[in-house]
Amino acid sequence: MDKIISENIDLYSPANDEMSDSITQNWTQQALECYFINCDCKKCSLSRGNYSFICQMPKVIDILIQTIGEPEKEEQLKTA
Repeated sequence: MDKIISENIDLYSPANDEMSDSITQNWTQQALECYFINCDCKKCSLSRGNYSFICQMPKVIDILIQTIGEPEKEEQLKTA
């Protein structure tokens, strides 16, 4: 991925100070899935749940890339 993902996202909510620090410490399975599908919500396993919240995952991914770097390619196999 050449660009930081949030550059392509128009809407983020809530702000950083309202987001739990725990979700920005490690690459979780959900973060990995989102990263490897390029934040395409149509491909996301959570989108089938019809949740009533605005997804924060693109913002989480940006933070993870900036703080710990991009995940290893091998991690993609774990999300399949």
